[in-house]
Order: sequence, then C-alpha cells, then structure tokens
Amino acid sequence: MMKIKAVFFDIDGTLLNDHGSILPSTKRAIALARAQGIYCGIATGRGLPNVKQVISSLPMDMFVTYNGQYVVNQDRVIYAHPFDLATLKEIVAYAQEHKRQALFGGGEKMMGSLTMRIGQSKIFSRLLNHLPKGELFHLGSHVLKRLSPNQKELRYQHLTLLQEPIYQCVMLCSNRDLLDIQQSLPNCDFQRSNPYSADIVPKGGSKINGIKEFAKYLEIDMSEIMAFGDHLNDLEMLAGVGLGVAMGNAQQIVKDQADFVTLGNNHDGIYYALKHFEVI
Repeated sequence: MMKIKAVFFDIDGTLLNDHGSILPSTKRAIALARAQGIYCGIATGRGLPNVKQVISSLPMDMFVTYNGQYVVNQDRVIYAHPFDLATLKEIVAYAQEHKRQALFGGGEKMMGSLTMRIGQSKIFSRLLNHLPKGELFHLGSHVLKRLSPNQKELRYQHLTLLQEPIYQCVMLCSNRDLLDIQQSLPNCDFQRSNPYSADIVPKGGSKINGIKEFAKYLEIDMSEIMAFGDHLNDLEMLAGVGLGVAMGNAQQIVKDQADFVTLGNNHDGIYYALKHFEVI
C-alpha cells in the first residue's frame, strides 16, 4: 500500500459519536496525522457553514461539502459545481407544488425551510440519535409537514439566495416519497445520509468526485487517499479511494464495500483504523 497523504471523514456516524460529540481519541488521531503532514478533511453532505459549526473544535485542512459539489482547501474554493438554472427551477417548482420542506445550499449560507435549518443544527443531530426509526418516522414526518410554520405559504422562488449558485437541495422525505421525487427530477442525483431527508445534487455529483478534484489540485494520487464513512452516500467514496474504511456502526452494504471495517463511532473507530494501518 502506498503512503497515505490525505484522509477524509464523513461527519454523522463517523466523526461524531451517537451523542453528537467528537471522541478525544479521534481528536488525538487527527492531530497526530496532521503533525506528520497528512492532509485531514471532511467529506459530507452538509454545507460549509454548517460543517464549521458542527466541528468547530476540530481543525481541518480541506472540506468536500454538499456531497462533492463545493470543495475548499485552506479557505480557497478549488471546485464548485452548482445546479444549472433550468434544473434549479424544476426543484423549486416541485417543492412548491408538493409543499415540501426544502433547504437550498449556497457557498456561504443555506436558506429555506425553518424546519430543515433546525434539522441541520448540532443540537438536532444529537436528537436524531434518540428518535424512533421505521414506521414511526413516516407518522412523525406527516405530522411535521402539517404543523410546520408557513407550510402553506412556502415561496421558495423568492429566496434571495436563489440568485446565487446553488449546490444542493435538502428535502424532507421518507423512503416512500423518494421514488416520486426521483421520477419528477430526472436531471438530479440523490444521496441519503439519514432516513429523514434526501440530498439533491446536480447529475453526476458525489463525494468521490469532490475528492478527485482535491487530489488533482494537490497532485495526490487517489491510491494515496484514505476515507471513513458509514452511510449510503459514502459508498462511492469508500470504493474510489486507495483505502476505504467503514465504521463498525455502518450499514452492512457499506461494510461490504469497504476495504476495512473498524470499530464503531462510539468506540474509538477512527483512532483504531489509523493506528492499524500505521498512518499514525
């Protein structure tokens, strides 16, 4: 195996434990890696402003955000892949017609549904870990849609942010809803990082494409990159880097795709894997 020069981490279920915190062992492992000159970064479906809020205590070198659509290295944007105007209009029209809670992500901010903005918060991330899954979610999402403030007055087309490049739309939906959304928006790709919402990105968008842009920018071979993840939107990333590591708490399909399965996000999984492969 070639020497690892960069490591990317998913956030939820990977960097964060089930209480929404970063383990001391994870902080130590990343500090040790960076001290050796290894680039450490985030690969997430979240937007950059939200990422910096959620991991404010953890210094990082690069950020692959919006599932690969917006890549930043040392505060410099090195890749940006927004929706084309026609596709963005289709998404807005669908959200309006079907009264869908939606959040639109630009380079510096996210705007849209208050419900979705709360859902992106650090506090809500912790709460998600204690919510019931399965059928109870379908009931909960239905109630949320009915009780959500201004649900009948959604006017997304008036958002000032939509005058700027938009890299991702996060839409509240269950697995039952997703098929209809996919059929209605054929010019988009869809990523799942949780059971409660879908990340809608430009066609062909994924975390691995963002990582490839980073590798090209710093002239690093993909075989020299390691990545950690736990959910469906990490599949291509784990398969496309030199060393893909699934967390012990990952879905089975993610574990099957990975080169190595480490301990869980509550049990020093990141430290264990970096030590196992002698990255630190």
